[in-house]
Amino acid sequence: MLCQNCSKREATTHIKRVVNGEATEAHLCQECAAKLGYDNFFDNFSLNLPDIFSSFFGDSARALAGSRTDRCEKCGCSFDDIVKTGMVGCADCYDKFFDKLLPSIQRIHGRTRHVGSVPAEQLTETTATEKKEETAEEKIASLEAEMKKAIDAQNFEQAAVLRDKIKELKEDK
Repeated sequence: MLCQNCSKREATTHIKRVVNGEATEAHLCQECAAKLGYDNFFDNFSLNLPDIFSSFFGDSARALAGSRTDRCEKCGCSFDDIVKTGMVGCADCYDKFFDKLLPSIQRIHGRTRHVGSVPAEQLTETTATEKKEETAEEKIASLEAEMKKAIDAQNFEQAAVLRDKIKELKEDK
């Protein structure tokens, strides 16, 4: 498509304006867009990720970094580096800077304990038991919801079967 202003060059800029509910469109080449003031639209708009992530940590994090620079033994990253870049150097950094990272992790994620799945090779008796209890509680909640639906549908035989399953699960816990 040719520029609607000069009709000489290929249009590279699409301008759409809505004034009092009436939309107008213009397809302009780079030179005409610059002449009409549409060339520097994104100049003052920048996405600086380090600044965004450092805002999570704030000035208090910089104060915590202090003058003495502790570094991770594995990757050499300091807490100040984490604040500046918004990225943790390695998994060991979480252990090294736990006290300094904890408030930010809580603020960002809302919790500090992982609640997702655990790889089979990392399961211990404790985590397997915890996982079984969580699964049993989830199953009970699901069965109770099904039982309520069965009662609402006046399917009392199905509700009785579900009640018995719930009772068994609660006894096994």
